[in-house]
Formats: sequence, C-alpha cells, structure tokens
Amino acid sequence: MVSCFLYKRRDFITLLGGAAAAWPLAARAQQAERMRRIGVLAGSGGTGRTEFAAFQQALEQLGWSEGRNLRIEYRWGLGNPANIRKHVDELVALAPDVILTSGASALAPLLEATRSLPIVFVNVADPVGAGFVDSLARPGGNATGFMQFEYSLSGKWLELLKQIAPGVTRVAVLRDRLTAGIGQFAIIQSVAPLVGVDVSAINMRDADGIERAVTAFARSPNGGLILTASALAVVHRELVITLAARHKLPAVYYRRYFAASGGLISYGYDALRHFRDAAGYVDRILKGEKPADLPVQAPTKYELTINLKTAKALGLTVPASLLARADEVIE
Repeated sequence: MVSCFLYKRRDFITLLGGAAAAWPLAARAQQAERMRRIGVLAGSGGTGRTEFAAFQQALEQLGWSEGRNLRIEYRWGLGNPANIRKHVDELVALAPDVILTSGASALAPLLEATRSLPIVFVNVADPVGAGFVDSLARPGGNATGFMQFEYSLSGKWLELLKQIAPGVTRVAVLRDRLTAGIGQFAIIQSVAPLVGVDVSAINMRDADGIERAVTAFARSPNGGLILTASALAVVHRELVITLAARHKLPAVYYRRYFAASGGLISYGYDALRHFRDAAGYVDRILKGEKPADLPVQAPTKYELTINLKTAKALGLTVPASLLARADEVIE
C-alpha cells in the first residue's frame, strides 16, 4: 500500500514538473503575436505625413502596433508616374496582408499589378466610373475604400462661388478630362443656368498649358475658377492658387489645404477622417474579411473653409450667412 502511494506520488510530481516547464512556453507562445505587414502608397504630394499619422494612430487604437504585431512599408509617389509604378512593383513583390493607397493615380497601377492582394483606398473621386470597383455597395474585387464625395457636391462649388463673389458671370472649371473631371464638370454645367453663370472647361495637362489657359480666360471681366478633384489638381495646386491671386479670380477648391495655402474658399471632405476610417477597414481585412464584402463609403459631412485674407485681397466682402456656416475661417 505504501509503495503504491509512493509510486503515485512520484507520478504526480513528475506530471507537475512537466506542466510547470510547459507553462512558460505556452505563455511565450501567447505573447508572440503574428507579425502582419501593411503596404502604404501615396500617389500624389497632396497626401502628407499628417494623414498617415492619423491612420497609424487609429490602427493602434484597434490593437495594431508597429514593431509588435505590425510592420508598415511606406512609399511616396509624389505625383510622378514613374515613381508610382516603381513603388507599386516593390509593394506587390512584398506581398503584404493589405495595401492602403491614396489617390486614383496610385490605385490604377496597383489594380493592374494585382487582383489578389487586398487594397483599401482613400482620396478617389469616382471609383465606379474609373472601373476600380463594380459598385459602391458591392465592390466585387480586391479593392474597397472611401470616395472623396458624391458627384452632386460639384454643383455646390458653383453655388458657393456665386455667394462669395456675386459679380462672377463666367467660370472656368479646371479638370483632368482623363479621370473624374468630366463627371464633375457635367454636374457644374447642369447647375450653371440656375445661378446665371456661363461655364467652360480648362483641361489640365502641364503647367505651361494651365498658365496660358487661365491667363487667356482672365482677359475678360467677371471671371472665377473652380478646381475639380484629380491628381493633377494636387500636382499643380500651388500654380493654380498663384494664378488665381495674380489675375484676381475668385476660386473654389475641393479640399481644405487649398484654402489653407491661400485659396479663397474650399468645400469638401475631411481627409483625416477618411484615413481613420480606412484603418477600420484594414483592421477588418486583417481579421479575415474581404474587400469585396466591404462597401465603398462616401463622406457623411463636408467642411467649409474660408480664407478672409484672400477675400480681402480680392476686394470681396464675405456674407455673414456664409461665415456663420463655415467650419473654419482663416484670418
């Protein structure tokens, strides 16, 4: 009986010792999380480190920390097609778990390079019209994300221009005719008779062509400008703002940073919000969901920014009703 007791006691101690040795190994296994990789590609110079910092902060709030369970590979296209193509090839070769991209100029070559790697996009004006997704509700492929605005917003730019500069009767719409610029121009055209304005298009290509076209337009009085959303608008943003000031042309822009850089007025989406929301989609994809099942989203709120310093330089008095509606007034 005693020997039986000793035998069972030895078995228990052996079992206990083995379990004790295994516990640190199990704990280490739980602590060592799988490292995931995200590729990030900015197509144009209009997307800066502030936006990507907001994206990374949102990821951290969702439990993804660089160096612990996440590695992020950043690439900057700076509006150069050759750079963008080079970075696309680099990122696709890395085979990340998901790619975040900003702008149609980067999304288009990405989709040419891969139809399997998950992609989340921001700063894209017309993903359906451009053929990036099948529909907003059901993207259908390997890409989904956040569009800049619904097309109906384009007509609002003309209405705002008329409110802040009632004397404007002629408007030149700067557009990229090869991308979403055609659809935006069509909406503006449809609103023009309602506000008593004649509109014409300036097709943006290179800096010299833009300068010649705007200078020619400014030779006649009562003119104004609208800059529609595109990669070319970002590339030539400083030129457009400079030309508007030089020729005393009231101008409306589609993003806040144009007004912050000296433009008269902007009305558009909150870019930082888009990048934070994109982090949510990246999180869901890393946890197993597919881009095809995540609907493309449009903004639910738009920001109105007015630059009073520019208004004063143009000799404009901003209506009190417009100032009251502004989300930001730059003085």
